[in-house]
Amino acid sequence: MEEITVQELKQKIDNGDDRIFLLDVREPFEQYQSKIEYKNSQLIPIGELADRVDEIEDQKDQEVVCMCRSGSRSAEACKLLEKKGFSDVKNLKGGINEWARSIDDSLPVY
Repeated sequence: MEEITVQELKQKIDNGDDRIFLLDVREPFEQYQSKIEYKNSQLIPIGELADRVDEIEDQKDQEVVCMCRSGSRSAEACKLLEKKGFSDVKNLKGGINEWARSIDDSLPVY
């Protein structure tokens, strides 16, 4: 499974790369306390992803970046999406906590 660093993701967002789809696989309460603001993103908790993957079928041609708190649930999401035919899937290394530490220190690390 391929990974992307928070610095690489930030650079792509800042450069206006519109091929990125950010899939947040945390629980809603987690996103409430800490979130990457990005136009092309969606929250689908990891426990619901297998049943809801059809909601993001139209993102198959995008670079799908999966994220969670630290990177383990999103790694699971990457594997599931690859099995479902998504070809360009990356795990956000270190998750939202790494983003909070390295990119946006206004976000809490939890």
